[in-house]
Amino acid sequence: MPPFRPATPSPSPRSADITPTEKETPMARSPFAPTQPQPAPATQPASPLPGAAFRPTGTRAPEAAERRTLVVGRGISVQGVVQDAERLVVEGTVEATMINATELAIAQGGVFKGEVEVEEAEIAGTIDGTLTARHALIVRGTGKVLGTARCKRLQVEDGGQITGRIEMITDSGAKTD
Repeated sequence: MPPFRPATPSPSPRSADITPTEKETPMARSPFAPTQPQPAPATQPASPLPGAAFRPTGTRAPEAAERRTLVVGRGISVQGVVQDAERLVVEGTVEATMINATELAIAQGGVFKGEVEVEEAEIAGTIDGTLTARHALIVRGTGKVLGTARCKRLQVEDGGQITGRIEMITDSGAKTD
């Protein structure tokens, strides 16, 4: 029996044309290195809530990736003041005295207690306090609004609950009950 000799790989036709610096090696780049920028989607990104069709109105806002977003995840509780968040997504619990933002999304199971003023609000969880949505308020089938809600447009899905006071904001700025 002949002695064991490891086989030498024959060069592939392509590898002969590649200079040593061009050859790809495993982990040629760090997995944490920035990737090439992706083109922005042509349409508005979907809402973080399942089955939701949240579309901001008015002037075109920056894409969701460009907005300053605060996400309070499931099982997380936050108390205090929130500043400079353009978009607030509540999956856990938030207790705040006053929040100004562009969008508020309360996911199913999420709870917001306090006062918030936004352009658009989508409620699939519970809000207890005062909510002012200068444009639209959408209450999903699992949503509950307790307290006072002010809005220009109101949409309540079958199963959505409102307990308290609703004030409609008119174009002239006067409120009606």
